[in-house]
Amino acid sequence: MDIAVFSDIHGNYVAFEKCLEYALEREIDTFIFLGDYLGEFSYPQKTMDIIYGMKEKYTCFFVRGNKEDYWINRRADMNCGWKAGNSTVGALQYCYANLSEKDIDFFGHLPVCQEINIEGTESLLACHGSPYKNNEKLLPNDDKTQNILAQCTHGYILCGHTHIQGVIEHNGKIVLNPGAVGVSLHSGGRAQFMILHKDIQGWNHEFISLDYDQEKVIRELQESGLEDVAPHWSRVTKHLILTGEVSHGTVLSRAMQLCAEEQGSCIWYDIPVQYWDRAIAELMGTK
Repeated sequence: MDIAVFSDIHGNYVAFEKCLEYALEREIDTFIFLGDYLGEFSYPQKTMDIIYGMKEKYTCFFVRGNKEDYWINRRADMNCGWKAGNSTVGALQYCYANLSEKDIDFFGHLPVCQEINIEGTESLLACHGSPYKNNEKLLPNDDKTQNILAQCTHGYILCGHTHIQGVIEHNGKIVLNPGAVGVSLHSGGRAQFMILHKDIQGWNHEFISLDYDQEKVIRELQESGLEDVAPHWSRVTKHLILTGEVSHGTVLSRAMQLCAEEQGSCIWYDIPVQYWDRAIAELMGTK
């Protein structure tokens, strides 16, 4: 049997549709989703409509990413820290404003980690970050990752969060990261996911990278108003989907560092515009 594994869609429904179309052409009817369904792109409800449609038609397994925690926590605390502030907050606010109670209820019921058992196959452990935290990264050649794997009893672990396709093997454990559907890193700007193939020796993986209509995505950032409320965040988004390089987190961290160097301290949801401009110019070579 074959299973398609999607992670880090981040609301890029155009890339998502392309990946889904490819999987269905391969006659795949079982899907694993590793979280971060929304976040960076226009018209988040279009992504949710696709997800709900798949949930009705196919066998689907879902786990919760760290992005989902933003929406859940925002509903629980209407005065949370990111209610007002910089470009990052603008992207969060735009997405939250386009969510329904049904969407947040859906996210709230998702597990951080899920064991997936399919008859006749070795079990899979699906998570977004690590089996223990959805904002924790499993990285190659990393002591922390090796300690996490030592605690885990499963032979196959599926994770996302890094936005980088790859395999980690350690002491008989295999970690498979499908990359990101919506904002993949080191991909040349392509949409990425993974197909798992079951044979008598276990699970084999096939990494998929697909071109999609990036210009439509960029055009909709402005048409939707998202670029107006999150201008710097959207500039990073556009650069990332065209090149596959320089993540939002990298630019955000540099902007915070520049801010802290001059002002003594900085918080992520309140970075002055000039530090965003400097970080973007430094890391992306654009103004």
